[in-house]
Order: sequence, then structure tokens, then C-alpha cells
Amino acid sequence: MRGYEHLPAEAIAVLRWLNRAGVDHVLVGAVARAARGDRSASGPVAIVPAPYGRNLDRLAHALNAVHARERFSVAMLGTGGSAHVGGLKFTAARLLRPACWMLSCGAYELDIEGRSGETPSYQELLYEAVRIELASGVSAEVAAPEDIEYYDHLRRTGVAPEMVVSRAG
Repeated sequence: MRGYEHLPAEAIAVLRWLNRAGVDHVLVGAVARAARGDRSASGPVAIVPAPYGRNLDRLAHALNAVHARERFSVAMLGTGGSAHVGGLKFTAARLLRPACWMLSCGAYELDIEGRSGETPSYQELLYEAVRIELASGVSAEVAAPEDIEYYDHLRRTGVAPEMVVSRAG
């Protein structure tokens, strides 16, 4: 689509795959930032899936169909490379863990943000999101800029951002 030519073909392919699988989600992270106009943003597709059972079943089925594997960052490995762990069998229950799933789906990368008490709920994200058609037949609910920044901060620091209000006397 006009205006979104800067989005990587890999990201469009992942989003098309999620659309075809019928997975309801809100796009957060680097691709969401790029969809909101940041042409320098780069990174994997990151989503917050709708937490209801049928949706998580569809996501688990789609991940199993492409033999998704967990990937680990260079910082975690300390080796200057990346690694993949095979043999995962995804289920709706397994997708509900609080930590982020960093997955490799063949040549494509997908991060599924975890659910903790600190992160915004899917419904909260969806309320502020806007649906954008990013390519012909490929659309996504893209999180609000504040929510994208929230997940970027969480990814960078490992802790949720905290707002402190103080009054000078």
C-alpha cells in the first residue's frame, strides 16, 4: 500500500500469515513503529494476541504448522551468534506464559508478548489501536504510540516503565 513501502517484505509475509490463520492480535514493537511512520525502525513482528481460547488455538496451530522454534538473542548466548531450540509443541495454555516468546518461523521472526499483571491487556491495547492496511489484503490493528513505546521500554530494560509524580514544595 502507498505509504508503507518501507515495511520489510518479511514483516508483511508474517502479517499475511497471521491474517490467513485468523489470529486476532495487536501489533506492537518495531513493525508497529514502522507502520506508524518511523522509517528507521527494524526488528521482528511483535504481537499481543487476543487471549481467548479459540484465538490461541488458531495461533498454536499456525505455529506448529510452520515448526516455529524459540530463538535466543546474542546477548543471552554470549557467543556472537543466534541459536534456535526445536521440538516445541505449542498449545493455547503454553502461549499464556508471562514471558515473551521470541520465535523463528522458518526465515521469519515473530515475537509474542507475554501476559503479566504489569502489561496492558489486549482489550486495552485494542481500544487505542488503529486498523491499518499495510499491503494489499494485509491489515493489522496497530497499537497506539504510547503502547508501542511501553513495549519498547519493556524490551530494552526488562521492566515496565514507571511514572512518578512528585510535587515540589
